[in-house]
Amino acid sequence: MALALLCLLLVSASRALAAETPAAFAADFVDATLRVDLYHTGNASEEFFTLDRVLREGSWAGSRVNLVDREETGRYLATVTDLATGRLLAARRFDSIFGEYRTTPDAGKGVRRTFHESVRTPFPKRPIRLAIQVRRADRTTAEVASFDIDPAAWTVLRPPLPAGVKVVESWVSGDPHGRVDLAILGEGYTAAEEAKFRADLERFTKILLAAEPYATLKDRFNIRGVFAPSQDSGISEPSHGAYRRTPLGAAFDALGSERYVLTEDNRAVRDLAASVPYDVIAIMVNSPRYGGGGIYNLYATFTTDNQWHEYIFLHEFGHAFAGLADEYYTSAVAYNDFYPRGVEPAEPNITALLDPGNLKWKALVTPGTPIPTPWEKAGFDAMDGEYQKLRQALNEKIARLKREGAPAQEVAALEAESEQLSRQHQERVDAYLAQSRFVGQVGAFEGAGYAAQGLYRPMLDCLMFSKGAKPLCAVCRAAVTRVIEFLGE
Repeated sequence: MALALLCLLLVSASRALAAETPAAFAADFVDATLRVDLYHTGNASEEFFTLDRVLREGSWAGSRVNLVDREETGRYLATVTDLATGRLLAARRFDSIFGEYRTTPDAGKGVRRTFHESVRTPFPKRPIRLAIQVRRADRTTAEVASFDIDPAAWTVLRPPLPAGVKVVESWVSGDPHGRVDLAILGEGYTAAEEAKFRADLERFTKILLAAEPYATLKDRFNIRGVFAPSQDSGISEPSHGAYRRTPLGAAFDALGSERYVLTEDNRAVRDLAASVPYDVIAIMVNSPRYGGGGIYNLYATFTTDNQWHEYIFLHEFGHAFAGLADEYYTSAVAYNDFYPRGVEPAEPNITALLDPGNLKWKALVTPGTPIPTPWEKAGFDAMDGEYQKLRQALNEKIARLKREGAPAQEVAALEAESEQLSRQHQERVDAYLAQSRFVGQVGAFEGAGYAAQGLYRPMLDCLMFSKGAKPLCAVCRAAVTRVIEFLGE
């Protein structure tokens, strides 16, 4: 009931604020950004926020028309209301590292951890109340924090931008207020590698703007690179015994997953990103190793020089930008019960199929396709399960040899074997799926969201399901398009 009421209120507010004009925006805000830094602490059963600091940053990069999120994606909702009247001014959904941590075994054992987070909103003219609500596993909601903020207070900081930073305009099509502003932050590039940073920035800009739906809507984007030289080349690889000094502190092995790349230094990320107007952040990691990550309305990370670099970038960007769920279910992850059984996921591209007649992507289903949609799942599971065992054994051996200081030639040979195994397996997967009766059709295929049973994806294959040079499925493209149009208005 609480969730339904909240959604109704937000939809009503979104419709009302959708009619705003820049003049209406100016009645409540100045053209600057309010950044509220918070500490988020807890475990699987408890959580709370404490205030770190409040900052005024540069021009507001977001829409001056659409100030209340229309999508339901994201565990958390930050609302900004006028303190005197209670009038809703803005609302933004997001996910966080803490939101993922609380599904891990350590959190389930009661181990508390603290993560730094930020909420950004247009800079208000009058005192506001910032409230944060969490959507629980059963999709009920609860307010977990609120802070009253006076924008005129001297405690609202105006720190200088980081020194020694270079901004590269990779693709600029117009005013930040009416564009999706993407900040690509370089990580693990030394001063001597600035030319590589610039070449990588150009390469990944082209990759994004060549993929749909970004290609069709590329004039809704501004893309800027931010270069801060690193003391060391590459990033830390704790399970390999390698530690490097970098501007953002990104590392492999996040939450215990060897391929998961995150940084917990949110302050460094936000301070560096403040060098440019931005709606979304991508962290471009100077590394040949396979890895990346993406958290909705936080950031995406991707490595630059792996054979799957194009896939990694677009896949992780889909998470961070549009809140797309992982559609794969056989690879090992750090989470337990990420999507509880019997509860419909909020993400637009997976479903628990609790009401098949009202499938959330019903309008896109290919006529004549049965729901749920049969496919050769048992054969796929056997094939992929065998590969995952081989892959894990190889990765563990490589990590052990690196920690023990084994000869570089021996390690390189195993890394080449791992890359070849990955490539050959994906070729088998593509060939296997291509023979399926319902390939290329929109339906509801069981196996998604890290669950072999009980969750369904829209199409047999998709960029969110398996590796390779392939498109987003029709449902994912529609979700991405909605976000582009929302931010770009």
